[in-house]
Amino acid sequence: MNKHKKAANLIFGALTMVVLLLFAFPFFWMLLASFKTQGQIMSTDQLFVFIPTMDNYTDVFKEYDFLKYIFNSFVVALGSTLFALLLGLPAAYAIARHNLHKLGLVILVARIIPGITFLIPWFILFSKLELIDSYTSLILSHMLVGLPFIIWIMISFFEALPTEIEESGLIDGCTRHQVFMRIILPISGPGIITSSLLSFIFSWNNFMFSIILAGNKTKPLPVAVFNFMSYSEINWGGLMAAACVITLPVLIIALLAQRYVVSGLAAGAVKG
Repeated sequence: MNKHKKAANLIFGALTMVVLLLFAFPFFWMLLASFKTQGQIMSTDQLFVFIPTMDNYTDVFKEYDFLKYIFNSFVVALGSTLFALLLGLPAAYAIARHNLHKLGLVILVARIIPGITFLIPWFILFSKLELIDSYTSLILSHMLVGLPFIIWIMISFFEALPTEIEESGLIDGCTRHQVFMRIILPISGPGIITSSLLSFIFSWNNFMFSIILAGNKTKPLPVAVFNFMSYSEINWGGLMAAACVITLPVLIIALLAQRYVVSGLAAGAVKG
């Protein structure tokens, strides 16, 4: 039995390494390409051995002013996540505690519908309100997916919390609002962090709404990468450097919050 167990562990480990390599290699290649010239990227002889250059990153921040686009992305992603939490947490709690499954189904349908379905109505509405190229239009449009996402993650998390905790708070003299704010939200930290992080990542990487509703003033990072593409050629080195700049903040946040994400997903998946 020990031999079979060791063999199974070796096979599982080997398969895990293969999967990791398949997923990690594109990121590794992107990182290497960001330090190459255009000629080095096109050369198969310099795939791993080459003389690195920082010119691509210099162009990203000096010539293309990516600090401005990073700021725009942070404002939109943070704003849409905060407003989605403000509306989504009470909604998820109400659905979980009062068994409003029909309302939950409506929210799920809104999440399933492709975002491109809302694109033209959004554009017409924000054009009439003169909100094109504004943070308001981008934040509201990104909430279209972020808000249902937060609600559905937190419904299962709130349902997993024992009602005895709330009853104890009510017996001690707390109102329903105070129970929610002082008891439920503090112990729901892992779930809130998980849903916030996933909503933030969606908004940070969103391209479809941004390319239609954003302009020169509010252009975020995913749209700004088009600066490296022209009719005649693609600046692959600059594009890879820009991709690394886009990926790095989210990667750092995900690594710092990894422990809370794992516990939040596990807690939301187990009831009772």
